Amino acid sequence: MAAADYEYVVVGHVTIDVREETGSRKPGGTALYSGLQAARLGCRTLIVTAGDRDEIGSLLAPYAHEFDVLVQPRTHTTTFATSGFGFERRQRRVAWAGPIDDPGELDARIVHVAPIARETGLVGATEASFVGVTPQGLVRSWDEAGEPASVELDPALLPARYDAIVLDELERTLCAPTVERAMRAGITVAVTAADEGVELLGAGAAPVRLAAFEPTALVDDLGAGDVFAAAFFVALRQHGDSVAAARFGQAAACIRLAGLGPGAVARRDAIEALAAPG
Repeated sequence: MAAADYEYVVVGHVTIDVREETGSRKPGGTALYSGLQAARLGCRTLIVTAGDRDEIGSLLAPYAHEFDVLVQPRTHTTTFATSGFGFERRQRRVAWAGPIDDPGELDARIVHVAPIARETGLVGATEASFVGVTPQGLVRSWDEAGEPASVELDPALLPARYDAIVLDELERTLCAPTVERAMRAGITVAVTAADEGVELLGAGAAPVRLAAFEPTALVDDLGAGDVFAAAFFVALRQHGDSVAAARFGQAAACIRLAGLGPGAVARRDAIEALAAPG
């Protein structure tokens, strides 16, 4: 599978999410949620990940017809024991697949660097590629018991070139110098803030705050930020309008919140209908 065959390539761990309350096991990770959202927007999508091939294949079987997956073989698949919801959610890391080997210079319309557990290393893309980054997995560390802690971003872990960053309010604090440099360089920054909406930052312009969409129901928030990021990157790459792209991403996240798991990731027509003005 050559990256040039794809419109959206996302690099990061597909994970196993185990709910501590119930013991249920579901596939997760930014790579899955963002990749599935891109696919449901009509993009030919490739997920580059690492883990136990059989385990990942089984987890992703319901979605195998929607995207392609390149699994670098490892003994373990990254696994999180998850409890709580929203800002109260805790994810204890119980297994890690290790770093993803350099996939080489990726040639795709959109390249999404999507670490969940400090696994991406350096990811390169051609000059023609739009590169989006969600750095959440670079501002977390885990102790020997798998308990998480927040750490400041090491800029050396970012790709050499990128066009947009999506992060939440806590991540913005941990990435403050990088956000400032990005703004000065004209790189689009979207800061998600749940009930407070989205703030857009850019060079030479005042921040723009978009009010949050009101979900019809609030069932499950896991992956909502990831589908926002994918929808935002796709719309921004297509049209260059960050405000319209953020509304599109908000609509995608809103629909995701109203359902359970990856099956609740929306298709383009539903997102466009919700994002439409008025």
